[in-house]
Amino acid sequence: MMLADDSVLLREGIRRLLTDHGVDITASVGDAEDLLKELSEVDVLPDVCVVDVRMPPTFLDEGLRAALVIRQRWPAVGVLVLSQYVEERYAAELLRSRIDGVGYLLKDRVADVDEFVDAVNRVAVGGTVIDPDVVQQLLARAPKDDPLARLTPREREVLTVMAQGQSNSGIAATLVIGHAAVEKHIGNIFTKLDLYNDSADHRRVLAVLRYLGAT
Repeated sequence: MMLADDSVLLREGIRRLLTDHGVDITASVGDAEDLLKELSEVDVLPDVCVVDVRMPPTFLDEGLRAALVIRQRWPAVGVLVLSQYVEERYAAELLRSRIDGVGYLLKDRVADVDEFVDAVNRVAVGGTVIDPDVVQQLLARAPKDDPLARLTPREREVLTVMAQGQSNSGIAATLVIGHAAVEKHIGNIFTKLDLYNDSADHRRVLAVLRYLGAT
C-alpha cells in the first residue's frame, strides 16, 4: 500500500502500525502530488492508498482530489481517506462515482489499531468503509419526507452498524440480537429505501449511500 499525509509524526506512526501488522508499505509521502507521481511510476500498483484529506499546498482538499484521480485513473487501487473532522460533502463526493474499494474515516479511528487495520484490509480487497460518525450526523438531520424517515429506531441502529462494514454476525453481536432479527431488519431497510433489484452486498452499500446523498 501507499500512504500520504503531511504530518511526519502521523505518517510514520501509521506506517509503523501497519508494518507491524504485516502490511507492506511501498511508498510514504507528504503530499498529493508525490502520491500521484509514485503511482504513475511503479511497476506493480498497490492494493490501497491511505490519504489525508487536507495536504499542501493549500491544506483544503488536495488529498480528496488525489483520491478521486486515483479512482478514475487506477480503478483497481482502493482508497481510504482520513479526515480530522466529519466533512459530509467530501464523503459523498468520494463515494459518488463507485462504491467498491473506498473508505472514509476520521483520524481518531487510527487509535483503535485493530479497527483501523481491518478497515485498510477491507478497502484493499474491494470493500467499503464509512465512519459511523458520518452516518450518525446524517441520521440526526434526515428530513421527515426522506425515505430514511421510514426506518424504525432499531432499523436505524442496524444500518449504522452496517455502515461500519459489519457482517450480519457482527451486527447481531454489536446490537445483541439474533441473526434472524438482523436479516428481518435488513430486509425491511431495503424495502423502505426502495432497494429491490440487485445483489444483497450491493444493496447494503446503496443503503448507506442514501445517507450520504450519493445515489
